[in-house]
Amino acid sequence: MQVLRRLRPRALSLFGALAVLAGCGGSDNGPPQLSAATGVKMTTACSALAGKIGALANTTLTATSSIPAGSLTVAGQPVREHCLVTGKMHERVSTVDGNAYAIGFEMRLPTDWNGRFLHQGNGGIDGAVVTATGATGGGPLTHALQQGFAVLSSDAGHPGSLGPNFGIDPQARLDYGYQAVAKLTPMAKSVIASTYGKGADRSYFAGCSNGGRHAMIAATRYANDYDGILAGAPGYNLPKAALANIAGGQLYASVATSPTDLSTGFTTAERRLVSNAVLSKCDALDGATDGLVQDVQACRGAFDLARDVPTCAGARDGSCLSAAQKTAIGKIFSGPTTSNGTRIYSTFPYDPGIAGAGIPFWEFTAPLALDSGAVGLIFKVPPDAATGFNGPAFTLSANLDLLAQQITATNGMYTESAMSFMTPPNPTNMATLKDRGGKIIVYHGVSDPIFSVDDSETWYKGLQAANGGDASNFARFFRVPGMGHCSGGPATDQFDALSALVNWVEQGQAPASITATARGAGNAGGVNADLPATWAANRTRPLCPYPLVARYNGTGDVESASSFSCR
Repeated sequence: MQVLRRLRPRALSLFGALAVLAGCGGSDNGPPQLSAATGVKMTTACSALAGKIGALANTTLTATSSIPAGSLTVAGQPVREHCLVTGKMHERVSTVDGNAYAIGFEMRLPTDWNGRFLHQGNGGIDGAVVTATGATGGGPLTHALQQGFAVLSSDAGHPGSLGPNFGIDPQARLDYGYQAVAKLTPMAKSVIASTYGKGADRSYFAGCSNGGRHAMIAATRYANDYDGILAGAPGYNLPKAALANIAGGQLYASVATSPTDLSTGFTTAERRLVSNAVLSKCDALDGATDGLVQDVQACRGAFDLARDVPTCAGARDGSCLSAAQKTAIGKIFSGPTTSNGTRIYSTFPYDPGIAGAGIPFWEFTAPLALDSGAVGLIFKVPPDAATGFNGPAFTLSANLDLLAQQITATNGMYTESAMSFMTPPNPTNMATLKDRGGKIIVYHGVSDPIFSVDDSETWYKGLQAANGGDASNFARFFRVPGMGHCSGGPATDQFDALSALVNWVEQGQAPASITATARGAGNAGGVNADLPATWAANRTRPLCPYPLVARYNGTGDVESASSFSCR
C-alpha cells in the first residue's frame, strides 16, 4: 500500500494530461487532423480488373478471382464479397546463390470499400503470402478486410522453401528488411485506384512480431505513405533479440539435465513455481488480487528471484530452483551480455505469464531452430555456408562476442549490416509521421519471451524525449499484462486496436484505453488454453497507455473492465 500511495499523485496527474489529449485530439500546437476516409463501391468488375490495371512496372498479375461472401471465414464469421488479386514483382535469378526470387503478394479488394488501404506485415522470416485479412490482436473477432479495407499481404521477396538460406542473397536480405515495402506500396495503391476509380483516402500498416518490425520501418522510412501504424510486439531490434535468444539457449543448456533438451533447464513445474512467486509479490499491487500483474514497474522492486523463490538444498523437484538455475535465469531476464559486460539486447520483466504454454517454444526451441539460422545465414556478415548448416550446433557453440560484431558488419557483397537493413534508421525520430498528422499505436505482451516489452518501453521513452517529454499526441504504447508473444498467456489478449487507430487518425479520438477480453470457453476467436480456471470466460480489462496502469477502483466486479481505471 505504501508503494500505491507514493505513486498515485503522479499517476493521477499523468491520467489527467492524457484525458485532456483524448478529449481534444492534441494540443493547439499539435499535429494536424487528417480527414476521414469515404467509401465507394468497386467500379471495375473483378473479371475485368487485370485488363484495367494494365502494365505495372516490374509486376506480373498471376490471377484475379471474385470471392463470394462467406466462402472465406475468420473466427467463424463470413468474410464479405471481395476480389482476390495475386501477383509477383521484380522476378530475378540470383547471381550469388542461383535461386529464383520475386516479391509474391496478394490483395483482397472488397466490393463495398471503406476508402482505406492496409498493408499487412507478416511474421517470422516471411517467405509466405499469408491470407490478406488484416487480422490483429490475439484471436481477433474482426479484421481489416471485414471492416472494408483493401488489404495487401506479401512474402517480402523470397520463397518459404528456402528457409533462412535466402540470406545468402544480398538483395533478398534487403527486400526482407525494408525494400519490399517500398516496392509493394506504390503498386498496391495503383491497383486500388484502378479498382475503385480513386486512390485510398487513408493508408495503414499493421502487424505483430516481425510484422510489428515492418510497421516500425514504415513509420520511419515510409512515413509519407502511411497515415496510421499499428505495431504489435515490434521486433525492431530483431538481430539483437535473436542473438540474445541464442545466449539464452546457451544459459539454459548450462543447467539442463538433458543436453539435447533445453527445457530441462527450466521445467514446466519450475516455471509455474516462479509464476506463483511473482503473483504472490505483485498481483495485489494494482489493488486487485486477480491473477494479473498490471503494475509492471512496481513489480520490479517487489519481486526478487534469488530471494522469493526457494533454493534447492538437494535435488530439483519442481518446488525450488538450484543456485545455478537462478544465476542462469537471472542473466536471461537481466539481459545476456558479451564478455565485456555489454548487454546484447534488453532486460525482460518477470510476469506470471512465464508459465504460459507458448513460452517453451521461444525459450527452448527457437534458439536452436530459428535464431540460429536467422543469425547465421541472414544477419551476420559474412553468412555461414547454407549447405550443411546445423542450427543446434551453431547456437550451442556460438561465440557471442564475434556474432555481436558480425550483425553490425558489412563487406563488398553485403553492403548493409543487419542492424541497418532490419531496423528503423532512427526509431525515435518519427517527426515525418507526426508532422503530417499520422499516428502510431504499439502494443506488447508483458510476458513476451522473444521481443521484450522493456525494449518497446525504451523506444517509447526515447520517443517522448525526442518530443519534449510527451509523444502522446501522435504515439501511444500499450502493455498487455500476462500476454506472451502476440497472443496467449494468462491474459485478456483479444482487442481491436485497429479501430482505435482509425478513430484517432481520422476523428482525433486519442485512445485513453483499449478494452481487451479473455478468450475463454465459447470464444469465436479461439479459446486461450492459458486462462486460469478461476477467471470468467469473458473477463475484460482496460489496456492503458504507458505509463498508466489499470488499477482496481475498490468496488465492482473484478471480471469487468468497468471496475478498473487507467491511472
